Amino acid sequence: MEPEIKPKKDYSIAVSIVLSAVILSGAWVYGEGLKASRQNETVALAGADLENAVVSAGGVVLPIRWGDLGLRMVKSGVIDRQKFESVYSERGGLSAEEKKLLDSADNGNLTINNENAGLLLNLLWALGLGNKNPILENGPISDPRYGGAGGFASTGGWTIAQGEAMNHFSGHPFMVLTSDQQEAVERVSKGIYRPCCNNATHFPDCNHGMAMLGLLELMASQGKSEQEMYQIALKVNSYWFPDTYLAIAQYLEQKGIAWNTADPKQILGGNFSSISGYQEILKSVNSAPSRSSGGCGVDAGAQSPVAPAPRSSSGCGV
Repeated sequence: MEPEIKPKKDYSIAVSIVLSAVILSGAWVYGEGLKASRQNETVALAGADLENAVVSAGGVVLPIRWGDLGLRMVKSGVIDRQKFESVYSERGGLSAEEKKLLDSADNGNLTINNENAGLLLNLLWALGLGNKNPILENGPISDPRYGGAGGFASTGGWTIAQGEAMNHFSGHPFMVLTSDQQEAVERVSKGIYRPCCNNATHFPDCNHGMAMLGLLELMASQGKSEQEMYQIALKVNSYWFPDTYLAIAQYLEQKGIAWNTADPKQILGGNFSSISGYQEILKSVNSAPSRSSGGCGVDAGAQSPVAPAPRSSSGCGV
């Protein structure tokens, strides 16, 4: 059945436990190609315009400051600098600008584009994993029913920390939120899904969920409203899952809704951005992209086989 444009307010967590846990032996990588194949020239021209609207080739400056967070994560050990750089060594290493995100204390606003989306995914993943927050300590990821927090793709899959990833799980006060800011993160995290699974960010069992949690905490700490948090989250999710949001944009156009007028909160909800919601969208899209937008491991920005993942409640990466 075709999904409604206006989603239900359903914040329930869909969980399907993967019974066999596999230890990740190395860094995972996913492809960074963003150009969807087109069936003909007319579709290609229309697709190019739509693609630029969803994932602008020039990138997007996000209204959030990075500051010294990278430097602090390296010092704390959430990021092992040598391991982190080795992930990118096969494609020529980190650029000077990218190294600045790890080394400098005075970074300005983050910019996300086609080239650095994977790098920001990794940095925000580390931030979400390491920052001390009740969502990690008291939320579903730590529920004993799911076997403990250490075996998920977002935890066991973070192989580039100093020591075990769980030694850093909710272990560092990188951002200390006020009660109002924490409540905002709680609310918004329950409304933002990712198309690799059926869980909201409030259950960050894969890298995209953990990275989004880190991003929400960062935005809240800098005084962003919930509306702004949804707007920024949609821009970032679109670079992490370009094919998904290109297909959603096509679906909206078929309904007479322009991408730039769509409600970010609605698009990020379960009816559009969860894997089940997205599959329903695909049934109604005339010409949908056919590639996968990415895996659930450490991203090196280049195409490479994906290693088996640790247990994930969503099956993500397994």
